Amino acid sequence: MVMSKKSVAVVMGGYSDEYVVSMKSGQLIYDSLDRNLYDVYKVIILKDEWYFLGENDKKYAINKGDFSVKLENDEILKFDVCFNIIHGTPGENGILQAYWDAIGQTYTGCDFYQSALTFNKKDTLAVLSKYGIPSAKSVYLRQGEEINVDEIIENLGLPVFVKPNQSGSSLGISKVKEKSALIAATEIAFKEDNEILIESFLDGMEVSVGVIDYKGETIVLGITEIVPQNEFFDYEAKYEGASEEITPARIDDETRIRVEEISKRAYNSLGMSGFSRSEFILMDGIPYMLEMNTNPGFSPASILPQQAKIYGISITDLCGNEVEKALNKIRN
Repeated sequence: MVMSKKSVAVVMGGYSDEYVVSMKSGQLIYDSLDRNLYDVYKVIILKDEWYFLGENDKKYAINKGDFSVKLENDEILKFDVCFNIIHGTPGENGILQAYWDAIGQTYTGCDFYQSALTFNKKDTLAVLSKYGIPSAKSVYLRQGEEINVDEIIENLGLPVFVKPNQSGSSLGISKVKEKSALIAATEIAFKEDNEILIESFLDGMEVSVGVIDYKGETIVLGITEIVPQNEFFDYEAKYEGASEEITPARIDDETRIRVEEISKRAYNSLGMSGFSRSEFILMDGIPYMLEMNTNPGFSPASILPQQAKIYGISITDLCGNEVEKALNKIRN
């Protein structure tokens, strides 16, 4: 008896500037999934159109009622699993997951709640502080609120980081060294989001930690040291090579164990599933959490695939594990 192959839609794109990276991540996953086990399809979700990309780059519209596709001869294509690799909105902030839950579509990665929560930096850090995970001192502001510069600087000191609360890819972040530059920096951040965070500067090594649940176990794939050529790990450093990434990070065993323990605790405390990458600053051996990404970059240049390679898990196995977990997940 021949088992029929499961159909997997690699869902990429998105509504933010990060869609460029998502398309590269999607391509790597599309290329890596085992064709002996799965029929693999490309699905692109953009603001103005959702479509399945067929042969000769022919576009077939997605029916949003049940996420199916009508092909030639009125044949209907349905997907056993959607492999979600959209960075930013709507695939990393819970919107897509909630929609898939509502129509009964199986998908990889974490559920909508974890996505929505972790996309909100302030709320993530507030929840994780209850589990003993430290973060920088910060001030949270909504657009339109009065900004008391003197009070903020007195509270946080200088320099500070000003960042949008809910934006990916380090867009809209500024490092402010002079009191006089604070207001301009908040305006830049408010262009990306109507809530912003102003954080005290942590002077230490930045590390990026890949955590996944693999074959039933939460594992740390790797700890990568980020050595930015710019002031900090910004968009250019992330995607245009203006930083050096060293895996494994140059830290002693005691610090490594502490980072691994805290990263796993953060992942498990939030009930995470799938790929994740958390950013920390190590100061005096203590990891301070900056944020957690639930759909981190997965292009060949991205940190997570590099960590998997060093850990010894092939991209094919890593992606296959995600699909199998999704297939075995009992949805409420």
